[in-house]
Amino acid sequence: MNALTFSVLSKGQEQELQKFMKNLSPGKTLRMDGHSLELTPELVAILRQLLEPLARGEPVRILPLEAELSTQQAAELLGVSRPHLIRLLQEGKIPHRKVGTHRRVQVKDVLDYLEASKKRGRELLDQLITESQALGLDD
Repeated sequence: MNALTFSVLSKGQEQELQKFMKNLSPGKTLRMDGHSLELTPELVAILRQLLEPLARGEPVRILPLEAELSTQQAAELLGVSRPHLIRLLQEGKIPHRKVGTHRRVQVKDVLDYLEASKKRGRELLDQLITESQALGLDD
């Protein structure tokens, strides 16, 4: 797997990163060693998505969407056990392919499943709230 992992920064680095992010906006130019890059709204959004967790002291991992993961890596990304992930693969809930006896799962498929799972959770919560309000249980 071709991934970049950033571990937790020191408090001083977190503070510097927070200052940097306050000035991060479209139209500004980043300059480094004689090279410059004008920040577009899309680039600012990507940089914020990457830098905000680091500024909060959270580790960050960057993976290409086309990267293939082992079942253990996919399970870790989902925050589930490996046997649970295997069950999801066998039920066809997450696409995968076999390489010999090993299963491989693309990052984008794991993230798609995670997003769909979160959406189902939000829909169920909304439904429960609606039902509890209809029954007068919201007090």
